[in-house]
Amino acid sequence: MGLFLGIDTSNYTTSVALYDSETKNVISKKMLLPVKDGEKGIRQSDAVFHHTQQIRELLPELLGEANGNIKAVTVSTKPRFVEGSYMPCFTVGQTVATSVASALGVPLFEVSHQEGHVTAALFSAGRLDLVGENFLAFHVSGGTTESLRISKSDRCPVTAETLGTSSDLKAGQAVDRVGVMLGLKFPCGPELEKLALKSTFYAPKIKVSMKGADCSLSGLENKCKKMFDEGQSKEDISLFCLKYIESALKEMLDSILAAKPLPIVFSGGVMSNSILQNGLSEYCDSIGREAFFAEPQYSSDNAVGVAILGSYLIEV
Repeated sequence: MGLFLGIDTSNYTTSVALYDSETKNVISKKMLLPVKDGEKGIRQSDAVFHHTQQIRELLPELLGEANGNIKAVTVSTKPRFVEGSYMPCFTVGQTVATSVASALGVPLFEVSHQEGHVTAALFSAGRLDLVGENFLAFHVSGGTTESLRISKSDRCPVTAETLGTSSDLKAGQAVDRVGVMLGLKFPCGPELEKLALKSTFYAPKIKVSMKGADCSLSGLENKCKKMFDEGQSKEDISLFCLKYIESALKEMLDSILAAKPLPIVFSGGVMSNSILQNGLSEYCDSIGREAFFAEPQYSSDNAVGVAILGSYLIEV
């Protein structure tokens, strides 16, 4: 029992969190990296610079609220725990975590950003009992659109095996590209959702290009551009964009369903969208599958899941 510190310096968010394994409470601090208006992303060199500046503000603030001894430090060091998965922005968190753990004389654990996302979703859904168990998951964000099989390994109790992915554009990228086209501020997810909720547009059954368990989302951007050029409203384009992603995720889900009715956990920033959550929740109910979603603050990038994983890893 005790406090566990988590650090996550992802592509767009600096995040630190403390998890109390006794009370199951968390304290989380995070800041978005600044992206210039009209831009669709940020260069890694700029991300590293801003993380360095922001973590110097966030970490002392978080530790100032700590009420107890920190037992371990856990940090995300890469997007996914697969060969070749690397982004320079994660080295900022890794460097800081190594220094803090050394100064405190406590264990340091390394996990992936993806494993943190899935664990944060479990925490938010009140299903930490699934840590160490087998279940299915989706990680849907700006950099990843994947269906996953989750199981326990010697390295991590929430180890992800990729079952399906997007072969080109990722869901979060599609949302941001369409949003920027519509004149929205990056990252565009929240504003796109607000527009979509005002639409009464009826999207007929959307045909998504699939190859096995993998989807293709490149057609989404093209179709939204065509709608824009034809003068259709921003609200209708926004709803079509989200319904296209919903259709793709349903197709991916159908392709991985096994005979055993494993629970399904949806994680990642894109899954904070209420339209996607409602549509996928209804679909999972219709096919008799138990599905869980995180609240928005635990869907978007955060260090909560990373911190929680430390409380399990220290027991190994």
